[in-house]
Amino acid sequence: MNMIDPEAERKEILRHYRRLLKHAKPFLKDNDAKIIKKAFNTSVEAHKDMRRKSGEPYILHPLAVAQIAVEEIGLGTTSIVAALLHDVVEDTDMEVDEVEREFGPSVARIIEGLTKISGVFDYGTSQQAENFRKMLLTLSDDVRVILIKLADRLHNMRTLDSMPRHKQLKIASETMYLYAPLAHRLGLYAIKSELEDLYLKYTDTDTYKDISTKIRQTRSARGKFIKDFISPIEEELRRHGFKFNIKGRPKSIYSILKKIKKQNITFEEIYDLFAIRITLDVPLEHEKAACWQVYSIITDFYQPNPDRLRDWVNTPKANGYESLHTTVMSKSGQWVEVQIRTKRMDEIAERGYAAHWKYKSDGSGGESGLEMWINKVRDMLENNTANALEFMDEFRKNLFVEEVFVFTPKGELLILPDRATALDFAFEIHSEIGLHCLGAKVNQKLVPLSFRLRNGDQVEILTSQKQKPNEEWLDYVVTSKARSRIKEYLREDRKNKSEQGKAMLERRLVYLKVPETQGNLNKLMAFFNVPSVQDLHYRIATGHIDIKNIKEVIFSAQAERGASMLEPKSFDREVQKIRGVTSDMLVIGENTFNMNYKVATCCNPIPGDEVFGFESEEDGIEIHRTNCKKGIELMSNYGNRIIKAKWTDQKELAFLAGIRIKGTDRVGLVNDLTRIISNSLRVNMRSITIDSHDGIFEGNIMVFVNDTGHLDKLIQRMGKVTGVLTVERFD
Repeated sequence: MNMIDPEAERKEILRHYRRLLKHAKPFLKDNDAKIIKKAFNTSVEAHKDMRRKSGEPYILHPLAVAQIAVEEIGLGTTSIVAALLHDVVEDTDMEVDEVEREFGPSVARIIEGLTKISGVFDYGTSQQAENFRKMLLTLSDDVRVILIKLADRLHNMRTLDSMPRHKQLKIASETMYLYAPLAHRLGLYAIKSELEDLYLKYTDTDTYKDISTKIRQTRSARGKFIKDFISPIEEELRRHGFKFNIKGRPKSIYSILKKIKKQNITFEEIYDLFAIRITLDVPLEHEKAACWQVYSIITDFYQPNPDRLRDWVNTPKANGYESLHTTVMSKSGQWVEVQIRTKRMDEIAERGYAAHWKYKSDGSGGESGLEMWINKVRDMLENNTANALEFMDEFRKNLFVEEVFVFTPKGELLILPDRATALDFAFEIHSEIGLHCLGAKVNQKLVPLSFRLRNGDQVEILTSQKQKPNEEWLDYVVTSKARSRIKEYLREDRKNKSEQGKAMLERRLVYLKVPETQGNLNKLMAFFNVPSVQDLHYRIATGHIDIKNIKEVIFSAQAERGASMLEPKSFDREVQKIRGVTSDMLVIGENTFNMNYKVATCCNPIPGDEVFGFESEEDGIEIHRTNCKKGIELMSNYGNRIIKAKWTDQKELAFLAGIRIKGTDRVGLVNDLTRIISNSLRVNMRSITIDSHDGIFEGNIMVFVNDTGHLDKLIQRMGKVTGVLTVERFD
């Protein structure tokens, strides 16, 4: 333990405090500096004996959160004070009403909101989701609560190094599950990107390092390229008398990785690794004209790609983002994304909602997209009968959305999420219209409910009192309003039908002179293979189970075995026992003892992968890769059921892994590949599918390997076969 030097620490704390004041100075009014000082002193006093996991004095955390709030989100005095005090009520015996006396009602309200949602992420799911719901309710009181919460989370992610590994995974996953989408929706793109990058840094460290090294290595070449690209444009803009600023900025590591995965390309093939941003300094009334004028100047020099023009100047995104994006071909044959915007738009893009406030603090201005969104959230919260987890999922679906703009027959504009259908549109107008929606006319043509709307469509809904929702409708809708109303209707409907079915079954049993005991109901459930009594009733009412098929023979003694259809699962388990993973290969938790577990099918981990265990209700422990998509959800929802897991060195066992191959088609190629697989490494091949068109083939091969090392060797050998272009593992 190194000795703590109190004097050095005091200086360090003051340095942070002065930096905060320096950034806050431009907007401080009469008494603000005093209030901030008082909050700082209160916080220092409250946390004086506390340290963070890293060993530094705790007060540095509230200071850092306040700093982020000012510098990166652009919040003001009230938020600084709230950020400095955000842990005080929770960690000490100071109460909220004391805060109110000392610092006034708005600070108290924000702190109360923050305290409500602190500890949000400790227990099991429903508790957590409930708290998440609370967090959003406080959002509808004061968005600053969420903004400070985001600053808090960002600082925690930046200092995640000092946390133990399982905590890192849990906090990172939760960030990805909730906070990154929230930042995105609040228009805080810089913070969203950093949160995603940090998530990657802790869950898939190798990929993260790999991409960041590549970005570093290409930096100087990129710099030169950007300079050459912008010099003619700069000259021309000066000639036209524009005041402007041009800079190139690389894409975030996470978005690069997403591109690589989505488009199945390599790092080198990504053409828009960076964007060039032109920020103009023009008065509000000339903004649109100026942006388009600059667009035409750029396209005089470089050929634009017409499919990649995005005009958010005329129709801003729902979170207020405005900008004009175009992708043009540079002289060296590379595509470059160019973003054109004004200073005001840039501030909103970087700082999102907080900047909106600044431009609208005089109380003028209509209801912005974000307020509409917050009202929607409020509406969802108030009408939500679903359980909290379902709610959380719905909510997340609503966070990452692109939008479509559509019109009612009277020409009113409705903004719906991307991929919305005619049925979503109906529910958006009114739940009753949704529930009775028969079909729609889009641009005067009849279309089905599942018709996907496009920008600019004019939509008229056709209804009928006879129409009722069914399960299939859930496949057609993307908005949470429509989903929750349909689910509510189906739940009600199911309840009523179950009541009917129950009565029908009672009559039938009386007729058969069979007593209605739990034992007899169990026999019926086993015979018809239904999971619950309510399901049994429901199926009888809907005619899925014909009441006439309920006969005495089901209840007689010899019907005990053989009739049930619930067998296949236990058969699978036997196979698993014989062929599956043996327990001595995994060290789960701290001590090795034989535990019942299975390897998750969503990410098929193999020895050598970094893994974690998840205690599931039915299967004992599931093993997932730490960068598994489903893993994010599990860790953030059921953090208390996550167990550390790692592989031991016995590699006798084989795991299924997939290999994807691309190459030029030639006779005998498949033969060469299969020979490598079976001869060189004694690997068993499970399946192979190869498609070829226009002289290029693409193949997926499923093989059994012992571990990642084994798989890498196999991939290397296959890569050497003549004609093979790329070989990679896929999940």
